Amino acid sequence: MPNFLENIFTRLEASPQRVVLREVHSEAADKIVSVSAAELLALVERARTWLRARQIAAGERCGVIAANSVHWIAVDLALMAEGIVVVPLYHRQTAAELAAILRDCQPRLVLTGDDETAAAFVAAWPEISKPATLAEIFRTAETQRPAASFPRQRPDNDLLTIIYTSGTSGEPKGVCLSIGNLNHMTGCTTERLDQLMAAKKSAPDAIFLYAPMNFAASWMLMLSALLRESVLTLSTDLNKLADEIRLAAPHYFLNVPTLLERVKRGVEDNLAKQPGPIQSLYKRAREAWQRQHVGRGSSFDSLWLALGRKLIFSKVTARFGPNLRALICGSAPLAPETQQFFLMLGVPVLQAYGLTETTALCTLDDPRLPVEPGYVGRAVPGIEMQLAENDEIIVRGPNIFSGYWNRPEETAAVLRDGWFHTGDQGEVNAAGNWRIIGRIKNLLVLNTGHKFAPEPVEDKLAQLLPAAQQIVLIGNARSYVTMLATGKLGSASVQAAIDAINPDLPHYRQIRNFHILPEAFTPDSGLVTANGKLKRDAIAKRYDAEIHSMYARKVSA
Repeated sequence: MPNFLENIFTRLEASPQRVVLREVHSEAADKIVSVSAAELLALVERARTWLRARQIAAGERCGVIAANSVHWIAVDLALMAEGIVVVPLYHRQTAAELAAILRDCQPRLVLTGDDETAAAFVAAWPEISKPATLAEIFRTAETQRPAASFPRQRPDNDLLTIIYTSGTSGEPKGVCLSIGNLNHMTGCTTERLDQLMAAKKSAPDAIFLYAPMNFAASWMLMLSALLRESVLTLSTDLNKLADEIRLAAPHYFLNVPTLLERVKRGVEDNLAKQPGPIQSLYKRAREAWQRQHVGRGSSFDSLWLALGRKLIFSKVTARFGPNLRALICGSAPLAPETQQFFLMLGVPVLQAYGLTETTALCTLDDPRLPVEPGYVGRAVPGIEMQLAENDEIIVRGPNIFSGYWNRPEETAAVLRDGWFHTGDQGEVNAAGNWRIIGRIKNLLVLNTGHKFAPEPVEDKLAQLLPAAQQIVLIGNARSYVTMLATGKLGSASVQAAIDAINPDLPHYRQIRNFHILPEAFTPDSGLVTANGKLKRDAIAKRYDAEIHSMYARKVSA
């Protein structure tokens, strides 16, 4: 039976003139650069010819440090077709971090997106052979592609890629994914996307992608697009994201919660500046939707909601173009209020949950069923999920990775009796929908013996403090809980938010003190990962003095 990679090549061969990829350049004269299936195959063959000339053997590793592009995809397909293990890396990480990761897997070759990245990388790791750039590969003379230049035959257990985890605590670890992992998961994702687009018959799916493809979920979406009748449009400038989305006019695209929450906050901030009648209409339409959503709507509610959709909601959804069917959201739980906001606009947000170790996915909302805000959907077919000690989610199935690269002890710690221990704390309801509570390793353990996941409290505070960039609860080995908040915040507003939630919390979870940090945590500062996850240990170490000061002050118990 053909594997997923052979199926991609077969589909590309079958419709050579069909546009499969686009790059959007919002400020260029040619705003959209399109690539047909035949053109993509020609690029792949040029990359394969270049790789063969360097006599890189199947099973050797190749690091790829570059932004999303058509060339990135062509090189990725070429490496996989040649049996070379792809090690994709985030191009905005520091050269020292990139060098540390690649020292771990000892690549035969490193490819970069530009000369500047290559120079910085060599400075951080002088012993490595000089990287080649993607442009250098495609400057080579074009070759005549043989009619049947298909990928090497590879067994299901063949190592396909090593994707390094973001390293919220400790060093990043290389997650080893196989051909079999991708065979199963691409089948699951294409089935879900077929369900989402079932009523659309006339044109290919329009998909937009801005998240870097070194992240497993983004990579999975790219491969799924090539396996279906789709046109995948790649972002080239995150600073122009709004313009790019309008130009791409997608049916759906992958998001992180931060972007959707930013859209919601921007809409609400803009409405607060509008004349009174507009604000009043929005309030009435929102309340009407809320009543209808719980089955208590009236005929007047239908009227207010119709007016709201025509005069306000439609202007918001127009930002995403005329074709939008759904938004897909992953990497972290989305606040229920944000998911409800988009439902009110008429745009379902399909949540997904998974880790790199689970080949990106464990759950994904079924587009045929109503979404349940606050939950991340049911387990995808073929995957089992259970709760273990401390309500930790454990998973088994053909999507589970084979282990961490050269880390047998850490592999053994998470792969036990056929189950992968995710480190995530969760719960599942009667409908089979899963909710993610927090990370087991993030549990705050007070010196009173009480322990709890900080994320639910942080999420509630974030809703009350929309100007806050990040909120971090502190309390390990302490007698009470305190908080760090970043952003342009006033002490009075922070205290008001704390006063609003404390009465509903058990005494040991109540926040007794706080400190405001004016600058947000960024990946460059080393305090959050590339996709925005807090590096709690690094934050605690960096702000040790501020934390000590919070506990040095006397507070009421």
